[in-house]
Amino acid sequence: MDAPDDIRARYDLLKPHLKGRFRRLWAGAEALSLGRGGQTRVASITGICAPTVARGIRELKGVELPRPVPADESSGVLTKLVGRPRIEKKDPAILATLERLLADEVAGDPMSDQRWVRCSLRKLRIRLAAEGHHACLQTIAELLRRMGYSLKVNHKKRTASGSPGQDQQFQHIAEQKQTFLKAGLPVISVDTKKKELIGDFKNNGRAWCREATEVNQYDFSTGAECLAVPYGVYDVSKNSGYVTVGVSHNTAAFAVSSIVRWWEQRGQIDHPGAKELLIFADGGGGNGSRARAWKFNLQRMVSDKYGLKITVCHYPPGCSKWNPVEYRLFSQISINWAGKPLRSLPLMLGYIRGTTTTTGLVVEGVLDEGTYQKGQKVTKEELSQLRLEAHPDRPNLSYTISPRT
Repeated sequence: MDAPDDIRARYDLLKPHLKGRFRRLWAGAEALSLGRGGQTRVASITGICAPTVARGIRELKGVELPRPVPADESSGVLTKLVGRPRIEKKDPAILATLERLLADEVAGDPMSDQRWVRCSLRKLRIRLAAEGHHACLQTIAELLRRMGYSLKVNHKKRTASGSPGQDQQFQHIAEQKQTFLKAGLPVISVDTKKKELIGDFKNNGRAWCREATEVNQYDFSTGAECLAVPYGVYDVSKNSGYVTVGVSHNTAAFAVSSIVRWWEQRGQIDHPGAKELLIFADGGGGNGSRARAWKFNLQRMVSDKYGLKITVCHYPPGCSKWNPVEYRLFSQISINWAGKPLRSLPLMLGYIRGTTTTTGLVVEGVLDEGTYQKGQKVTKEELSQLRLEAHPDRPNLSYTISPRT
């Protein structure tokens, strides 16, 4: 059985081409395909009045209908069949009343004619009846459509107001990127992907298959094998990804440990002799701009150990979508396993390693079974011992860590 959204979508697509008899025949065919109660459902979904749908059903079944009588036998001009008059003709004040009732319930797009209403049809019917206007739910819905209203869902379109100096930080990021790439130095983008429940759980998206895969009805973490934490490192110049899947917590130590794994297994091979590294990161999470443990571990585990001079540029708050790891790596991984339950860690790693694009993306995936405790404390004294130099333009979001030995 077709869903109401499918019927409505077909009607919206065909509406400009459906006139008169073809319109009611289409409505009648849809009603017949739905079976019992189809006439009422089609009328409710499309806004076509129920008598019109019923007439279309009768015509399709071959039931004889009264034919119009010529007004003038010599001219051959037929008189129009007169149906039930619209409610606004019987009750001219109903439109003005409905508009007034909706005045405090309306939201919309100021750049177009689209408008939405929060009040339900049943509440509108009760409020109209209280003011002496009687109309059924179907009639009210048709009035709303003719007035330009329609049912909508929330659309994530607006962006938060920019933080002070946001444009300057983006410009600074672009300049740093260009400088490092021209010098042949490594540039990586890092972040933590959404945590995933491992087990028979629903995974958003659709996949080609003969039958839908059955998964657990509820996404309770108690029934999961574990909670996987994927941390991605995207090499901008090499168009390659390195994803470490952890089974512990998303901490600063885990983030830096993932970068260490990338450097040991890929970074120093792809960038031999490099003594500097540029990192793009979000402003929060384990690699947050205010996280002391993030800076402390970068100094101790990467800069001091490998003699790397590390420049870190954080994206301003609310701007994580501009981080290359998001749209170059994570989005492709999500597409690769869309609609497929992540039943085990090896299966998850297989989807990660199997992620490719037409532009030549190659992804490696490794498992980190280590335990990372939350709440790592870094004292002011330990922080003061870091060889950290903040950039003058954006000291809170950009800084360089140099090796101490």
